[in-house]
Amino acid sequence: MTDPVIGSLRPYTWDSEQSVAYEAAIEAIGAVVGAYSALIAEAGNLPASQDEIAEYRRLRTACQEERKALRAEDTENVARVRAAYAARLRELTQTG
Repeated sequence: MTDPVIGSLRPYTWDSEQSVAYEAAIEAIGAVVGAYSALIAEAGNLPASQDEIAEYRRLRTACQEERKALRAEDTENVARVRAAYAARLRELTQTG
């Protein structure tokens, strides 16, 4: 008996290079999500405005949504995400 869920899945068609790039993009998004979580925690310990905390949460959620929507076979978007999130992480974590 065939499992109806497995039978409805499309086969993956990406190669090893695409797979590695996709995983790197997913990790980059995860790092930015973590940075926003740290900013939320820091802001919660300071007399920060609730608007600032709400904005960090909104941005973190947007990152999580982009991570869910990312597809390994979309090579151009994966490359864009990797570069954009690496730059955003540098901005969020730079000191001084």
